[in-house]
Amino acid sequence: MPRADFYLIAKDRFKAEPLRLVCELARKAYEANLWTLVLARDAAQAEQLDDMLWDMGEDAYIPHQIAGADVDEEEAAVLIAPPDVDAPLRPLVINLRDAAVEGAFDRVLEVVPADESAREPLRARWSQYKARGLELKKFDM
Repeated sequence: MPRADFYLIAKDRFKAEPLRLVCELARKAYEANLWTLVLARDAAQAEQLDDMLWDMGEDAYIPHQIAGADVDEEEAAVLIAPPDVDAPLRPLVINLRDAAVEGAFDRVLEVVPADESAREPLRARWSQYKARGLELKKFDM
C-alpha cells in the first residue's frame, strides 16, 4: 500500500533552512537505495537544492541532477524536477509543491512548514491522500 509521510518542521536548524531537511531525506533515501524524485516548487528552488546536495559534507555524496534534456537517469539517484519539466515518478517522491502527487509511487514525503499559517495546503493534501487510501504517517523533525 502506498504511503504518505508528513515531516513537520520543529527543530531550529530546519526552521532556519527548511531545504536542509529535504537534503537529509534525500540522503537517507539514497543510503537505502531508493530512487527519488524531488518535485521542486520552482526553478530557483531546484537550483538551490542542487547546490545544497553538493554541500552535504565530506563523506556524503548523493548522485543527483536537475531533470531536463541532459539527464542520465541511470546515474541520478535523486532527480530534482522544476514544474516545467515532466519527469517520470519514482518509487519515492519528495513533494515541495502545493498540489498532492498524482500517479503511482510507493511513498511520498511532504515537508510541513513550521509556520502554522502555511500549513493549510498540507492539511488538504493529508485529506486527499487519505481519501485515496494511502497509509499516513507524521514525524516531528
